[in-house]
Amino acid sequence: MEIRDLPALNASLNATAFVLLLIGYRLIRQGKREAHRKVMLAAFTVSSLFLTSYLIYHFNVGSVRFQKQGAIRYVYFGILLSHTILAAFVGIMAPITLFRALRERFSAHARLARVTFPIWAYVSVTGVIVYLMLYQL
Repeated sequence: MEIRDLPALNASLNATAFVLLLIGYRLIRQGKREAHRKVMLAAFTVSSLFLTSYLIYHFNVGSVRFQKQGAIRYVYFGILLSHTILAAFVGIMAPITLFRALRERFSAHARLARVTFPIWAYVSVTGVIVYLMLYQL
């Protein structure tokens, strides 16, 4: 794998994290705590792999400019801005949410997970959208 392949890998990791988050949500709603735990650990691992790959790519390539002009440029930067800000929150909230579950502080975990889950899901989906807009348009 070469550096130029990392954006596609990153989008795949984001998409995988999103699917795992949805599965994890469904499992906990069904009361399948152990399966939920395994899937959410996988989601956290996939998101961590994404962050590592993302940092490696941008360390080597730097910033990538959005080339399109017109209204699509405003749409792109609106999505990118919300994605970036919320990703910073996920980077803090997801480990805390996970730590609470691993410490079996389930009520505190559930309270934070109700906030973390939709933000993390949004960040995962918008990560794929940013990739598509930046590299595939």
